Amino acid sequence: MTVDAAGPAPVSIEWMALDISINRDVCMGSGNCSFWAPGVFDLDDDGIAIVIDPGAQPEDKVLLAAQGCPTQAISITRDGEKIV
Repeated sequence: MTVDAAGPAPVSIEWMALDISINRDVCMGSGNCSFWAPGVFDLDDDGIAIVIDPGAQPEDKVLLAAQGCPTQAISITRDGEKIV
């Protein structure tokens, strides 16, 4: 068995950022989003959800937070394609 002294070939992973939008007219301020993805979502002074830092939680938690929105006020797209 031979082992390549240079090690394994480098792997490149392209990560496409999520585009998160909140329909402020639909948001009821339940806070579910900030519960499921703290640091990504919070409530502003009016009690409406806002995005603070899209990268503060893993993608699966951000998607879970959007799916758990009782009014479906959160929409998420990646590269123009709707995910949630």
